[in-house]
Amino acid sequence: MKDSRFRNRLKRDRHLYLMLLPVIAFYLLFKYAPMAGEIIAFKDYRLGDGIFGSKWVGFKHFQSLFGSIDFWRVLRNTLVLNVYSLVFGFPVPIILALLLNEVRKEWYKKTVQNLLYLPHFISWVVLGGIFIAILSPSTGVVNAVLEHVFGIEPIYFMASSTWWPVAYTLSGIWREAGWGTILYLAAMASIDPQLYEAAKIDGANKLRQIWHITLPGIRSTVAILLVLRMGHMMDVGLEQTLILQNQSVLDVADVISTYVYRVGLQNMNYSYTTALGLFQSAVGLILVIGVNRLTRLFGERGLW
Repeated sequence: MKDSRFRNRLKRDRHLYLMLLPVIAFYLLFKYAPMAGEIIAFKDYRLGDGIFGSKWVGFKHFQSLFGSIDFWRVLRNTLVLNVYSLVFGFPVPIILALLLNEVRKEWYKKTVQNLLYLPHFISWVVLGGIFIAILSPSTGVVNAVLEHVFGIEPIYFMASSTWWPVAYTLSGIWREAGWGTILYLAAMASIDPQLYEAAKIDGANKLRQIWHITLPGIRSTVAILLVLRMGHMMDVGLEQTLILQNQSVLDVADVISTYVYRVGLQNMNYSYTTALGLFQSAVGLILVIGVNRLTRLFGERGLW
């Protein structure tokens, strides 16, 4: 009986399943097939010998990895930058969506939305150059305001180990915050307008309506995006970091992605960096499973 129902659904929705095939092929080819290469982490990989012909060395590269001072430095930098982005960057799209949701002038709302979304479509090469120019100690707008308005001497933001993580976090917020508001605005659009009408009758002001209606209405969306965000806690974008970092701030700007690029690709130490990538993926998986379980304990649906 179950097989018959499945065949009927398959026949009925065959066109939808056909449309799904390219997506399945993409994930099989570019996401699952490369997992076979993880075996390199347990071998002394040589291009001439290939993956399966290289010598098996067990956990040798993991021992080298965990015994390396550079590994702990890039791990610390990666976690610090991601914590900054999570604490300061994750709430920004929610706040922007709440503000835009209260705007009643459609032309003004659309204009602001377009301005907020625009940085997402600009390459980091261009956006990073603009950001560095804005913070320049000689010609930057920020230092000009600090000097002429507050009398503060020019600050070398991009060459300071103290200010660079702040600048990195702000640049990420600038590029992605507007794009993130789309999901929250879509979730707010699904909230029943009658709830707001009832709240107004009860005398609730705007802040109480947001606290008791809007935020609970998007809570499940926030929970799912938080789970997804935790999966990237061990990952920092290579392009953004390469554009913004320099030799003066490598002690705080060298992260796992740039370390893998330098050691793995430039120095051709493939096995060592594959071990690092495997460790990175394992920690990300544990974080996703843990936060998803925690989300379900708080009564939300989670990812599964």
